[in-house]
Amino acid sequence: MAYEDIIYETGNGRATITINRPERLNAFRMQTIIEMGEAFERAADDESVGVVILTGAGERAFCVGGDVADPTRTAAEKRHLHTLSHRVANAIRNNGKPVIAKVRGYCIGGGNELNVMCDLTLSGESGRFGQAGPKIGSAPLWWGCQLMPAVVGEKKAREILFLTRQYDAYEALEMGLINKVVPDAELDALVDEWCDDILRRSPQGLRLAKIAMNTATDALYSSVQHGLELVALNHVYGPEPKEGIASFQEKRPADWRKFREGEGPDPATPPLSSAKNAKKKPAAKKAAPKKATKATATAKKKPAAPKAAAPKKPAAKKAAPKKATSARMTSATKGATGGRRATTRRSAG
Repeated sequence: MAYEDIIYETGNGRATITINRPERLNAFRMQTIIEMGEAFERAADDESVGVVILTGAGERAFCVGGDVADPTRTAAEKRHLHTLSHRVANAIRNNGKPVIAKVRGYCIGGGNELNVMCDLTLSGESGRFGQAGPKIGSAPLWWGCQLMPAVVGEKKAREILFLTRQYDAYEALEMGLINKVVPDAELDALVDEWCDDILRRSPQGLRLAKIAMNTATDALYSSVQHGLELVALNHVYGPEPKEGIASFQEKRPADWRKFREGEGPDPATPPLSSAKNAKKKPAAKKAAPKKATKATATAKKKPAAPKAAAPKKPAAKKAAPKKATSARMTSATKGATGGRRATTRRSAG
């Protein structure tokens, strides 16, 4: 099959699937999903392939989810897209081979759902992770809501899904959303290293391990099926996705007050979390004067050293008379001990 939206490569026991839409930050459209499903199934059936790598073209993004510049419009289109999405998810989870997400830049929305579907995730320091569903009037029901609690824990998952904040690669590592972070220039070498380690293991052993670990979350398939059906109805007939997508396309904040009887913050007002982050940045600049203050304090301490040493000299002089006294005592003692020594010598003689 000739691919338009992805690049498929194999060799040295690896299959690499690259979402090739860097001009759209590797956002996927229906054609992308069709090609990804076919590529993952192709890798699963290729006996020479022992590990699959999913990545995005360019340096700016792994994937930012569905392309809102080219959204599905009708219920039939939306349902068809969700059927294709099931094919991709099943091909990732059920192919019996470890799948590694290699991330540079943005991994947001449906891109982060792909991340949680993959078995392992290796990220460059540029990686940024998060969900966007409620920000555009939807929810991440393509395994996002279902798998996130299993990956990062219940409370953290709710934070990620409700607040739709973005997290840098080190924050993602700390919460267990990814496996390792390295500088972007070292990412390719790290992926090669992990692939080599996997290829040194038994293919059947890896297959059995993956099947066993997926057992609990496989039971969530019905939630995904029902969720995507509800998302389809919401996107086509619901007013909130229309506001969310329109706001994104018009590059303005969505106004959700109209759906809460006018209640809620003014969308033109920056969130408090943004203000707090802005206040933190100048704090880093204040660190430089602190170093200068320490240097000044150290400089002041250096002249103090001779002053501390000065009192010791008189103390040494006071000790001198004690030595003299000790000397006199020694002289006196010599007279007493001298006789004993002599006696001892005579006795020895």
